[in-house]
Amino acid sequence: MAAPAGLGPVHEELAALPLIDHHCHGVVTAGLDPTGLASLLTEGEVWPGSGISPFDSPVGVAVRRYCAPLLDLPRHAPADRYAARRAELGAAEVNRRFLAAAGTAVFCVDTGYAPVRLTTPAELAGAAGGGAVAYEVVRLEGVAEAVAARGVEAGEYGAAVRAAAREAAGAPGVVAVKSVAAYRTGFGLDPARPTDAEVTRAAAGHLARPGGRLEDPVLVRHLLWTAVDLGLPLQLHTGFGDNDIRLHRADPALLTDWLHRTAGTIPVMLLHCWPYQRQAAHLAAVFEQVYLDVGLALHHVGPVRAGAVLAEALEITPFRKLLYSSDAFGLPEFHHLGAVAFRRGLAGLLQERVDADELSLADAQRIAHWTGRDNARRIYGLTDLPHQEPLKV
Repeated sequence: MAAPAGLGPVHEELAALPLIDHHCHGVVTAGLDPTGLASLLTEGEVWPGSGISPFDSPVGVAVRRYCAPLLDLPRHAPADRYAARRAELGAAEVNRRFLAAAGTAVFCVDTGYAPVRLTTPAELAGAAGGGAVAYEVVRLEGVAEAVAARGVEAGEYGAAVRAAAREAAGAPGVVAVKSVAAYRTGFGLDPARPTDAEVTRAAAGHLARPGGRLEDPVLVRHLLWTAVDLGLPLQLHTGFGDNDIRLHRADPALLTDWLHRTAGTIPVMLLHCWPYQRQAAHLAAVFEQVYLDVGLALHHVGPVRAGAVLAEALEITPFRKLLYSSDAFGLPEFHHLGAVAFRRGLAGLLQERVDADELSLADAQRIAHWTGRDNARRIYGLTDLPHQEPLKV
């Protein structure tokens, strides 16, 4: 990925850096009509007849500005022309162009949510080309719901979920687990590990509603503590999401008591965080096991504002604690746009500090490498990667 003309050495450093996207999803494999395309542009919904289009939003404008040229269109191409050109090229070619342009060497892929056919981790890496590789992130709620769907007695539920989680987490290529507790209950949970009796009582109620999603607070706590026992990094969605989330309950600061109890166990990866990036930064500054990214926010605010979000995240965050993610879902545009926003936002922030003599150039380049790649390599144990020099810790 080329740096914008006329910018400084930190921009050049980040533009050339193969990224590790430590949390993302697959992309759609079928063609998208204009409505399908619009629906994936937003964390909200498409509102027919409202006169409101997701293209008329910060993320929609950013797609037309930064993604249109990769479809052989002029910058700021109209939405209808953009959708038509996308359909003309076909999903496979669109995916290839955007994933290759992102300059991502490693994808850590959450496979737990797929309402439509998405690429597998291997397919995602293959479309990116250049020797890219992909690993899997196991979503724990999906594991628990599958156990319930297969049929289990309430008294056996806790052990069955733990066994299923161990099996899923031990599969080849799995590097982390994830919970969407923020969606199901929020983080205002009793921080204590639930007893077996508590799990059995809660499971009886949950299993009495076949097909229901897991949202009992005791069973969500059971999943979080199961993650601790697994020993892998735990990714937690925090902050911004679709309209299923109650944002005030997704503030990561609500996890403080649980983080005290789990100190010294597993890395806890706070995903996305906006608008709570400052709360997440505080947690990363005071708890050894806490890390964060601002992934989902970056493509939604666009490259122009990405630096502002990153600046707030880095006000007090130790530099070895911030990671890159796109949280791209469905649209390969978001893999590309997330990478552009991250590279330009972080480079602008660091270059400004170099120019003000607040950072040496060497320090800025080191922070760029840590954030875009090496922090993830260290935490997830990714030591055998394509086109990478040896891991520096």
